[in-house]
Amino acid sequence: MNNTIEHIFFDLDHTLWDFDKNSSLAFEMLFDKFNITLEIEAFLEKYQPINMKYWKLYREEKINKEALRRSRLIEAFSFFNIKFSLDIIDSMSNDYITFLPLNNHLISGTEDLLEYLDPKYNLHIITNGFREVQHNKLSSSGIGHYFKTVTNSEDVGVKKPNPLIFEHAIKISGAKRSNSIMIGDNYEADILGAEASGLSAICFNYHKENLPTNSLQVSELNQIKRHL
Repeated sequence: MNNTIEHIFFDLDHTLWDFDKNSSLAFEMLFDKFNITLEIEAFLEKYQPINMKYWKLYREEKINKEALRRSRLIEAFSFFNIKFSLDIIDSMSNDYITFLPLNNHLISGTEDLLEYLDPKYNLHIITNGFREVQHNKLSSSGIGHYFKTVTNSEDVGVKKPNPLIFEHAIKISGAKRSNSIMIGDNYEADILGAEASGLSAICFNYHKENLPTNSLQVSELNQIKRHL
């Protein structure tokens, strides 16, 4: 990595904020409230790939926020032959969003990495997550103070990998493409999106995918220090 980098843009979920662990805890609270007796592990095994599928459709502007939040629950419960009214699904969806930032486990190495980078670089967030949740996550997890700007797709009106969201983040941060780098877990949204916008990128391969060999990637956050 060249030594001209001054600005680092991070994704949040699955990159710094441990979405899977926090989501599991939110579902435990949800199941308790609605007296759902399914095993959490069995439910999450079905839910997680469904959630990723609907987030991809959401990024591609093929569904809206409401459809994402409803459909992922409806489809996951259907595997267990459980059907709820739309009113109950909406109540669950709202409660899940409320419960989600109440637990704020971070990906291993997050705080150490941010402590290492903070004196040397300007740190920023670019996220596709819901506006009402992401700021709570940053504040409640104790890492919000590291970031000089937070760019949210709902505020910009487009989602990663759309180049407009990267352009917006660059503009409000005062950065330049030539001195910026994006770090995220989603190869399509974070890495290809950043590279198409003229930014360098490092993929935190949280999902253990088979990525192109020419892609700069790490399997643990502390490995990022080797490149910055």
